Amino acid sequence: MSDAVFSAVDVRDRANRPVNGLVVLGQRALRESLRTLDALLPAVFIPLFFLVVNIGQAGRIFPAGDTEFLNGQGYGAFQLPASLLLAGSFGAAALYLVEEIEGGYFDKLRATPVSRMSIVLGRLYAEGVRSVVISTAMVVIGMLFGVRIESGFAGYLVLVAMIALWAVAFSGFMQLIALKSRSAAATQAGSMVFFPLLFLTPNFVPRNLLTRPMEIAATLNPVTYVMEAARSLILDGFDGAALAKGFAVVGAALVLMLALSVRMINNYD
Repeated sequence: MSDAVFSAVDVRDRANRPVNGLVVLGQRALRESLRTLDALLPAVFIPLFFLVVNIGQAGRIFPAGDTEFLNGQGYGAFQLPASLLLAGSFGAAALYLVEEIEGGYFDKLRATPVSRMSIVLGRLYAEGVRSVVISTAMVVIGMLFGVRIESGFAGYLVLVAMIALWAVAFSGFMQLIALKSRSAAATQAGSMVFFPLLFLTPNFVPRNLLTRPMEIAATLNPVTYVMEAARSLILDGFDGAALAKGFAVVGAALVLMLALSVRMINNYD
């Protein structure tokens, strides 16, 4: 067998392995992101905009020295987790997927030996990597303005990992909308569902300071527990109960998203 033929067979064999296909397609998605850096600007600018605006509106109402729930930090430390969650909730991978569906490239990928799940998960792998980079940049910017992570470097790693997993789960749900609707407009509209979920959380004050109806809504909202877990790493250190709830929500979202993705891709026509 010639080297060329052997090499082609080897590539095909590797492509048939789901993990290899996922990594290859994930790297392709990352290269695509590097070629379109302007598409990343909203994921950075909008969360930072809300961070600055919220601090400007409420920073003097909750001074660092006189506000118990801030634990001696400025109000920016309380708001940073909300901005991190917002940054992880843009679902850009779904819009790229719609472009491939509308252009016919998605069908070409399905005709290759690459696992169908790898086609979907490859972009989510890239979304997780992008989230780590964006979250790190936002934490560094926050530290420049006096925010400190009470749980230290280990807490920073846990914080970034939680936000990255959230970004993967959220983008996965957006990809489900893309696969079902095959429409960029419908997919982009679906991403707006996060904003009500974000504002039905203890976004500006802790849960115990909310009015009773809002407290009930926040308690029923799963995003609340992810936000409180992230916030505990910044303000309190390692809070086992808060982290367990936050990772439980993220883990459940990932399991549900993967189960629905398997069903959707297997039934995709």
